Amino acid sequence: MLFFEDMEIGQRREVGSFTFTAEAIKAFAAQFDPQRFHLSEEEGRNSLFGGLAASGWHVGSVCMKLMVVDAQRRMKEAVARGETVAAWGPSPGFRELRWLKPVLAGDTISFASEIVAKRISESRPNWGVLQARQTGTNQHGEPVYSLLATAFVPRRETAS
Repeated sequence: MLFFEDMEIGQRREVGSFTFTAEAIKAFAAQFDPQRFHLSEEEGRNSLFGGLAASGWHVGSVCMKLMVVDAQRRMKEAVARGETVAAWGPSPGFRELRWLKPVLAGDTISFASEIVAKRISESRPNWGVLQARQTGTNQHGEPVYSLLATAFVPRRETAS
């Protein structure tokens, strides 16, 4: 993982894609969001969605998984190159969660993250605060998901 000083506003990274199958949509919904349009093709077709729709929480969970897997891969690569790896802190939360368009069975969503703001923490000057816009785009190039995430990132200058 990168240190605060290594990141610039506008940096973007693609973190991966996921195809939402009917089976995966129903399994997630049965456990976490058992609404009719997430559980039944017929109910989905008869809803405003027009088809079996993934829960927005499912879409967000997939984005999170792909973000973590991508970070783990990048960290492993950095260690293999002999680089010092930053251990990021927790996230104090997110804002502006938007489910922009339904994700239907068969849709493949590509997720990305772009740094939109950064600052040094006032209460913890050895940490930076990073904001990144996480987005999901379907196979037609249409945005379907967006949120503004915040994370604490260690500063290289104070790491010793």
